[in-house]
Amino acid sequence: MLRGCGTRFLRNLNNFSGAYSQQCRHMQLKTEYDAVVIGAGHNGLIAAAYLQKAGLNVCVLERRHVIGGAAVTEEIVPGFKFSRASYLLSLMRPQIMNDLELKKYGLKIYFRNPSSYTPLAEPSGLDGKARSLTLGRDSQENARQISQFSKTDAERFVEYEEQLERIVSALDPLLDSPPVSMSALTGSSLREKWSSLGSVKALLSSVRSLGKDVPAFYELMTAPAQKILDRWFESEPLKATLATDSVIGAMASPQHPGSGYVLLHHVMGELDGMKGAWAYVEGGMGGVSKAIANCAQDHGASIFCDKPVSYVDVENNKVRGVVLADGTEIKTSTVLSNATAKVTYLDLLPKGSLPKETVEEVSHLDYTSPVTKINVAVDRIPNFKADPNVKENEPMPHHQCTIHLNCEDSQLIHDAYLDAQQGKITKTPMIEMVIPSTLDPTLCAPGKHVVLLFTQFTPYKLAQGEWDDANRNKYADVVFDTIERYAPGFKDSVIGRDILTPPDLEKTFGLTGGNIFHGSMSLDQLYFSRPTPGLASYKCPVSGLYLCGSGSHPGGGVMGAPGRLAASTALADL
Repeated sequence: MLRGCGTRFLRNLNNFSGAYSQQCRHMQLKTEYDAVVIGAGHNGLIAAAYLQKAGLNVCVLERRHVIGGAAVTEEIVPGFKFSRASYLLSLMRPQIMNDLELKKYGLKIYFRNPSSYTPLAEPSGLDGKARSLTLGRDSQENARQISQFSKTDAERFVEYEEQLERIVSALDPLLDSPPVSMSALTGSSLREKWSSLGSVKALLSSVRSLGKDVPAFYELMTAPAQKILDRWFESEPLKATLATDSVIGAMASPQHPGSGYVLLHHVMGELDGMKGAWAYVEGGMGGVSKAIANCAQDHGASIFCDKPVSYVDVENNKVRGVVLADGTEIKTSTVLSNATAKVTYLDLLPKGSLPKETVEEVSHLDYTSPVTKINVAVDRIPNFKADPNVKENEPMPHHQCTIHLNCEDSQLIHDAYLDAQQGKITKTPMIEMVIPSTLDPTLCAPGKHVVLLFTQFTPYKLAQGEWDDANRNKYADVVFDTIERYAPGFKDSVIGRDILTPPDLEKTFGLTGGNIFHGSMSLDQLYFSRPTPGLASYKCPVSGLYLCGSGSHPGGGVMGAPGRLAASTALADL
């Protein structure tokens, strides 16, 4: 795997310690670069790699002690490596995987099969004995599993998946092209019109490819996911399991208009040519960032940790450089920000740099988040009542996939959403549990396991009190009590836990509002309106400043497209 790699890459790969700051200390920060990237999240690193490969001298400045942004691995409990924020890989664009040779630079993934497991607290189904619903890549097994609850649903599920796959395939070109610029199309400059031609072709190609699925696509963009699922299916365990994808990371209920698009966004992925496949990354999600950084550094880019940027220096509406929190000035004419639009345009730019209408647009972006991430170290594999372990502490197939709890009925999801809207700590949290150590032996010692809990719905502000340690632990205890109902003995297996509420996600990772997508993935904040209609070209009104994070098109997830497209835009301008 390492044959043919440069010596710099070999040195970086061998010396990588997870914290990355050891390498950063050995680099010399210069006073001038061709381009500076603010933030070493995966999109920022991808932007840096493309710019460096194009011949620019690039510097990446990360405020934390570790690279990766939300795609990071951290050892919070000694001996246990957590994917502390994002926890699965699927959306990374194939072109980026190939262009940056991420496998050559150390990326290794573990595919999961089955992919989804929903245990039931009480038996149900057509015979009253069904205990769980498991879905994967085997269509015949899927049919058998769904038939426990509905013979009709088992038949329709294949048709439902085929329609989603057709729509995803039709939209694929849009993920690799900048959004169509309305101002460019209507502007007087022939150069602007010509520059938007590729985006127009991609849009027309997608519309043409949708064909008979145009009505279904329109419905997905505008209708509640619940309405769509109710029309397709009748069994609640299946509908609720599918409905979770419609609200992941969104402060929305499946009963809300537009929640169908979030569902669509989460089936857009592809890994090694496998559509819709999700996988664990060896060593945790920091392995993705590590591979991208290895590529960028092997081509000559410099990456520095513990270097928070105070502000972007602007003169005559042009970028002059950046100033670090310690007062260090770095000259450059090109800055790409991997921060959110709010942080980039309202916090890092000096007041008065932007037109009043732009400030107002950015000020009203929706960053509402329902997510609390809980990372848990346990001394044995959970034992689910619905499918008891055959051998003590030996993982079974359902342990390797996404485990949905409190998902027997879609109403449970809606009820948890309503609690969050009132600022309450819900008693019925929606929980997605993954146990990556069932496939990746590098995360902890044999016999022990890393359990990652992606939970909803938690408000940013509580109606009573603050998100202090007492309330963090109060909510975590509710989550653990829920797991205990499905897997007795879980609480006794816990060695340690790390709780990240929406304010914690904001403080730790710079995610405004705790939103994992750098802003809502609602229809009003997508495509040529992401993050706003006036900023959808990755460019800022200040010449030389670009937004390369998930707040720009095509949005959130460990996708990489915003980083590549922003770098491409900057290179075209240069």
